[in-house]
Amino acid sequence: MYRYMIVDVFTETPLAGNPVAVLLDATGLTTGQMQSIAVETHLSETTFVLPPQGAADVRVRIFTPTGELPFAGHPTLGTAVALAQSTARRTLIMETMVGDVEFTFDRTDDRAVSASMRQPVPVWEPYEHAATLAGGLGVSPAEPTVYAYRNGPRHVLFPVRDIEELSRLQPDLRVLSTLPDMSAFCFAGHGTHWRARMFSPAYGVAEDAATGSAAGPLAVHLARHGRIGYGKQIEIRQGVEMGRPSTMLATAWGHGDRFEAVEVAGAAVIVGRGEFLIEGAATSEPATVQPSLYR
Repeated sequence: MYRYMIVDVFTETPLAGNPVAVLLDATGLTTGQMQSIAVETHLSETTFVLPPQGAADVRVRIFTPTGELPFAGHPTLGTAVALAQSTARRTLIMETMVGDVEFTFDRTDDRAVSASMRQPVPVWEPYEHAATLAGGLGVSPAEPTVYAYRNGPRHVLFPVRDIEELSRLQPDLRVLSTLPDMSAFCFAGHGTHWRARMFSPAYGVAEDAATGSAAGPLAVHLARHGRIGYGKQIEIRQGVEMGRPSTMLATAWGHGDRFEAVEVAGAAVIVGRGEFLIEGAATSEPATVQPSLYR
């Protein structure tokens, strides 16, 4: 029996935000079984907690219904908050395929209710298929150059004119599905308040309610172009058009095109618990979250 939680991420309200399924101890599952479970949950991401291979506290693998991701924002933050319920620790270091990610928790009544993560600093380049993407979205970009940022996933930050235009978007997912290895992260706003929508048939997600791995790159992008100051926290609202409102907080520290750190923060709430019975798994022992997974 493999215990899991359903966590709504980047929200304090149950059944809002972006859900993730967290298998609390996936020891004994094969990669194929993990992928099948991700298809079974039918969520944008499912995570699998494992003992660390290095100096981190835990190792986490992240699967969409179509494949494994090296890193993602809302799944890792939701996993960290889920794991923090069984410990009084204020920090957690999570091993991912792009390196170790550190989390710091805010607690109420000894329970973690929100977390901040230090994300990998992204690299960026002009996006080579900007014209095709604009055609699929049905709008022209509001900036002369469209950039792709990579911090594990590849997010194409597509600026639109205003929030009204953002809300009206009805992308042709058939066109977007021809663009490999990318998500279209469309954004509008000003100052420290921004709205976003994300479309990614390539990652098996028609529209995402909260894309934490794109929140950090948006802060980097805005700082690079003088739209916000370095070290200035921004608020990003996403999922509004889906009826799953989410709030992400992002900060980028640096100067010019040099960045020292990127932080993304938000709340999460546990909305469900259950067990998977997986016949033929490599272990017959019940899977539980053990304190030994926390160094």
